[in-house]
Amino acid sequence: MGDIPVEDLPYAYLTTTGRVTGAPHRIEIWFARADDTVFLLAGDGDRSDWVRNLVASPSVVLEVGDRTLTTTARVVERGTDEDATARRALLEKYQPGSSDDLGTWATTALAVAVDWTS
Repeated sequence: MGDIPVEDLPYAYLTTTGRVTGAPHRIEIWFARADDTVFLLAGDGDRSDWVRNLVASPSVVLEVGDRTLTTTARVVERGTDEDATARRALLEKYQPGSSDDLGTWATTALAVAVDWTS
């Protein structure tokens, strides 16, 4: 995977710390990178366990390809330029390869930003 640009990989893996158990919670998720930020969209919004976990403890582990980074994550404020960037980046990355219309997901999901600097 080292020869494939990070942006072209299909999935990232995000590990949060369980807000109740304190145990690691790892998910596979679609992502898009813009400069030093990786964006994720939570279809269940703030009801998603992984979102609730990172709100309680923003320190996360992000794995993309061969790179593993301990970093921080945060919910993006809806309606901001950053929010629009996140939605556009994910829709542009995944819509061309999907037979489903991802427009509703890209409009209604909750955007999350993960710091991609080391």
